[in-house]
Amino acid sequence: MIRHIVLLRFRPEITVAEKSAIYAELESLRELVPGFLGMSYGANASPEGLHQGYTEGFTMDFADEGARDAYLVHPAHKAAGGRMVATLEGGRDGLVVFDMVV
Repeated sequence: MIRHIVLLRFRPEITVAEKSAIYAELESLRELVPGFLGMSYGANASPEGLHQGYTEGFTMDFADEGARDAYLVHPAHKAAGGRMVATLEGGRDGLVVFDMVV
């Protein structure tokens, strides 16, 4: 299984409702991408203070690399991702993506 981890720095004016809509749009891709198993998202809850400004994040689980790769090139992912990047501090500089095999 592949866990796709994304850390986010939203611009301060982005509302909770806007963030929720972004997450819901990304989660809806489960219906379009075979092997997209699930998604979790939320605000940083760590007491360590090591978040480096990344205050929100999400994870997506994929059955395998093929499912993850299909998600990455899917037109609906590109559209949702573009809308998300537009809400981040510095655009693409406002996110970190890390994938790992679990």
